[in-house]
Amino acid sequence: MKRINQPKVTLVGAGPGDPELITLKAVLALNKADVVLYDALIDPVLLEHAPETALKIFVGKRVGKHSQPQEDTNQLCVSLAKKHGHVVRLKGGDPFVFGRGSEEIEYIEAFGISTEMIPGITSAIAVPASAGIPVTKRGISESFWVVTGTTSAGELSRDLALAAQSTATVVVLMGTRKLAEISRVYSKFGKADLPIAIIQSGTTREEKIVAGYISDIEQKATEAKVEAPAIIIIGEVVRESMKLAEVYREVVTVAGRR
Repeated sequence: MKRINQPKVTLVGAGPGDPELITLKAVLALNKADVVLYDALIDPVLLEHAPETALKIFVGKRVGKHSQPQEDTNQLCVSLAKKHGHVVRLKGGDPFVFGRGSEEIEYIEAFGISTEMIPGITSAIAVPASAGIPVTKRGISESFWVVTGTTSAGELSRDLALAAQSTATVVVLMGTRKLAEISRVYSKFGKADLPIAIIQSGTTREEKIVAGYISDIEQKATEAKVEAPAIIIIGEVVRESMKLAEVYREVVTVAGRR
């Protein structure tokens, strides 16, 4: 008869998409899992780090395709921990960056079950970096904002209007469906010529990058058929990517302006 381990849930961030960007601590947690609950953006190869005997249960959600309500997932964490022992809740990116990780921890601990949090490399920084875009650079950007493109009410975050008035780099997560609204916000503040890039499936083999300016990014994104998951990066640092050099090569006119 199998001995049941003490109930425990480990919340693990799997990183931005590339399975090699998961942390060693996360891999070691998977090695000791009795159950793995994983999301839609998890590369299946990561499940190989868990024992063959571990239960692997998909609880993922994609835009417009919610396969498992959050409340059900919370309850599963509790019930499976009590039944099997160590549950690893494997989430994309970092669970504490728009990942509802804090909510899950609070729910689980209310049942007296011990928890552990293992951070992941957040896509907000790693995806731009993989495309050669630094979110900060001396003399260009002294800070960066990470803003959700879609709030719990389904609206564009009001913080974007504040961010748009700064000189900071702005990274928008979950914002592909709000691209038109984002463009209007920046145009309102006279920033139609600001560089912007959209990176779909960043750090993976399916990565797609579309870059331009606030004034033309909607058309470019439509032509390229950009879809979620994608990250939007706005700011002068976008020009710094060698991958995008062709897009931002200055065209000299008679007036000496682009």
